[in-house]
Amino acid sequence: MPLDLNSDLGEGFGAWTMGDDAAMLDIVTSANIACGFHAGDPSIMRRTCGLAVEKGVRIGAQVGYRDPAGFGRRAIAMDPGELRDETLYQIGSLDAFARAAGDRVRYVKPHGALYHSAAKDREYADAVIAALVEYDPRLALLGPAGSALEDAAVDFGVRFVGEGFADRAYTPGGMLAPRGVPGAVLPENDAVAQAVSLALTGRVRSVDGGKVKVVAQSICVHGDTPAAVEMVRRIRLSLDDAGVPIESFA
Repeated sequence: MPLDLNSDLGEGFGAWTMGDDAAMLDIVTSANIACGFHAGDPSIMRRTCGLAVEKGVRIGAQVGYRDPAGFGRRAIAMDPGELRDETLYQIGSLDAFARAAGDRVRYVKPHGALYHSAAKDREYADAVIAALVEYDPRLALLGPAGSALEDAAVDFGVRFVGEGFADRAYTPGGMLAPRGVPGAVLPENDAVAQAVSLALTGRVRSVDGGKVKVVAQSICVHGDTPAAVEMVRRIRLSLDDAGVPIESFA
């Protein structure tokens, strides 16, 4: 089956920039674009959506906690209704710029701490999915397979797309190892090997040295990972060499 390559993009703010979005958009097939809460601002959202449409890359709304100082990587206790409203706000904001560029938001992916919270907490997962359905039930949800997010998507009748990570290590339970754990962020050679293993076997090496199953129709490389562009370029070449077709799920 075809495999999607995605990356978190549009994560600057004002004069501050992160990563090389233009170069990444030459390689990936889907772009998770920050919606202004953990990163991004209106001008960056407009520019990133415009580049994505120009290069034929599908646009996804990367929704997160309202935490720019912590880059959305700090868990925040929220009322599920408030989380639903903040998620709906973010989707609509990005979709305005996607439509101005000539396309639309095609899917939603939670960012950082919200990704992990909603993967475990069904109330948070329901809040994210409820916002997605209220905005446009055609939208897909990109997230970890076997999680509360997948359960919520199935119950709401939303298309779910399982995601694996090339540049992050996994726990024996199949979750991402916390960034504070040694070896949680993989170096380039290991990330390339992990992407190929995900595509061909559906299994990756866990931090304890064992093997863990990861169901993935899309593989992510974080835009803020060191040498991310070269990493994604090598991953795509390696997948091509392995005969894996690359195209967006959206």
